[in-house]
Amino acid sequence: MTHPEQLRTVLITGSTSGIGAATARTLAARGWRVVVTGRDRTRGAATVADIEGSGGHAVFVASDLTGPPEVLREFARAATEAAGGRLDALVHNAALCPAVDTVNLTDADLEATLAVNVRAPHVLTAALAPVMAARGHGAIVVIGSWMAHVGHPFVGLYSATKAAEIQLARSWAAEFGPHGVRVNTVSPGATRTPINAGDGDVIARMTAGTPAGRPGAPDEIADAVAWLLSDHAGYVHGAEIAVDGGITATRSG
Repeated sequence: MTHPEQLRTVLITGSTSGIGAATARTLAARGWRVVVTGRDRTRGAATVADIEGSGGHAVFVASDLTGPPEVLREFARAATEAAGGRLDALVHNAALCPAVDTVNLTDADLEATLAVNVRAPHVLTAALAPVMAARGHGAIVVIGSWMAHVGHPFVGLYSATKAAEIQLARSWAAEFGPHGVRVNTVSPGATRTPINAGDGDVIARMTAGTPAGRPGAPDEIADAVAWLLSDHAGYVHGAEIAVDGGITATRSG
């Protein structure tokens, strides 16, 4: 077995549930040491216990991604220390999605969504990517969304922030790729997670006409992230992989 100090290390934001937790479990099962993050310490501890119970290596670091840049930079330092002083990869998964129209969006939700979905990834990348680049090796994956490519009356701000993240990933690929840091995006489709567990009929109807004919599962998104972080994707830079059952690329009827 690989000694913990030799494991590749990854920080996954928003990894105490849903796609983030699935990604943490998947990467741990493939030999990564995972820094699990989120605001809920109880869920974070449970995720770490689950990983360690399966023979993996994980540690939890609490985070509040709505904080100002100096707080985010301190979080980046804490996460690096928790990883053993080195981070080999970063997954930007955390996101807020206020399901409300433009007129009824509150100022608080506006500020928090912009902070978590755009400012935090930008500040964390600025803090962590240069260290990877100095070593000549690293990988970053942004979790985008199929909604970045369509208009929707109730999640306009979320969709716009995801489009911004996808464009940031392309720019980061151009900026850091020549120094050995690959940056790519995985854009899920309508995926069944604890957040939308009560919206089963809506999710089912939304995906019924897709080639897949069903909602996605968090583990399916996690598998795509794991591949992008692996050496098997060594020639993949600035790509957006749609793991969405065909919802953005096809129309039935």
